[in-house]
Amino acid sequence: MSRNIIIDTDPGQDDAVAILLALASPELNVLGLTCVAGNVPLARTSHNARQVCELAGRADLPVYAGCDRPMGRGLVTAEHVHGDSGLDGAVLPEPQMPLQSQHAVDFIVETLRQAPAKSITLCSLGPLTNIGTALQQAPDIAERIAQIVLMGGAYFEVGNITPAAEFNIFVDPEAAEIVFKSGIDLVVAPLDVTHKALTRKAWIADLRTQNSRACDTVAGWTDFFERFDTEKYGSEGAPLHDPCVIAYLIAPHLFTGRHINVEIETQSELTRGMTVADWWRVTDRPANALFLCDINAVGFFNLITQRVARL
Repeated sequence: MSRNIIIDTDPGQDDAVAILLALASPELNVLGLTCVAGNVPLARTSHNARQVCELAGRADLPVYAGCDRPMGRGLVTAEHVHGDSGLDGAVLPEPQMPLQSQHAVDFIVETLRQAPAKSITLCSLGPLTNIGTALQQAPDIAERIAQIVLMGGAYFEVGNITPAAEFNIFVDPEAAEIVFKSGIDLVVAPLDVTHKALTRKAWIADLRTQNSRACDTVAGWTDFFERFDTEKYGSEGAPLHDPCVIAYLIAPHLFTGRHINVEIETQSELTRGMTVADWWRVTDRPANALFLCDINAVGFFNLITQRVARL
């Protein structure tokens, strides 16, 4: 039986790969895409999400625009990583499918209220603004959510937008705090795991041999955003962050982690957006998240190639 999911996203090349992976996987039934401002502003993320749906042959999938700024702060974006479009590296046609008129937060709330308890999984690939806002406006939806699987945070890798914080959490720490205090079953794919899933030239070359437009597009995106991480970290490739969320749902055996307590720093100017992860269990704060720490990178990249080539 396939698992019902809503993908909350701010595409972003790695978001786009995650969306393609989900749409190519029969284990997952994507109910809709909800877009949030993050990697690029909202108008661009909702444009990009529709381009990715059409690339996957899924112009029927509803796409909703959500919050255009964090709950209590100005928006920070990441064009320096993803390019001005958010999807630099491959040229896609202008989307023909419509953007839904309903606000993404209203779609999340309405869909969950109509669903049985613990029947829908939320997959968060960007800042948690839409999900945090939905939980704040309609706390009753928490019991309908089976799980929230999110890309965000870090412990050993610390930060990628500040010395202390990972981008998605940094952009809207107040929303993240609501999610992490919600009592909902959380699975977190932090930088600690995504930085072990680095693209390789050989993998990108293999994508180009698949005789697949979707694979060619992924290769172009990956070629583009690799340049930023290889320069910054001196690594051979770039981490594919967001597909870890979808891969976890399809193939959880590729990952290992620990159930620990994770708190979000919202007050400090110095460490705003830090995920204070009690990895060594030195406090008596109760565990609230499965914090992933390791990945079978070969299995992960094989999964992406095999699935995306089907589109």
